[in-house]
Amino acid sequence: MATAEKKSLNQPDETKKYENGKAESVTVGGFTIMRGTAEPGWQWSKHMKPVVGTKSCQGDHLLYVISGRLGIRMDDGKEQEFGPGDAGSVPPGHDGWTIGDKPVVWIEMPH
Repeated sequence: MATAEKKSLNQPDETKKYENGKAESVTVGGFTIMRGTAEPGWQWSKHMKPVVGTKSCQGDHLLYVISGRLGIRMDDGKEQEFGPGDAGSVPPGHDGWTIGDKPVVWIEMPH
């Protein structure tokens, strides 16, 4: 018989810290759930590109924004802005940044 499983992102299985941000994750029911936090001034192309070494972010993101604002620019130049309550899918080939003077916090499930 299947059992319910509960974990808290306040006590993550794994925490990855990077310049101006962090990613905290738990795995439940075989799925990983991640909470990302990016501080004001964070931008993927400035803070992650040198570490990752790709032209743009090649992650495929399925996300839900809890607080703050997140800007996305696809490699073709199209832009989107995500705010609290917004859910979205961002395919590989983009840059991202925190908008404004508050951290952006989102939940993400890799797919």
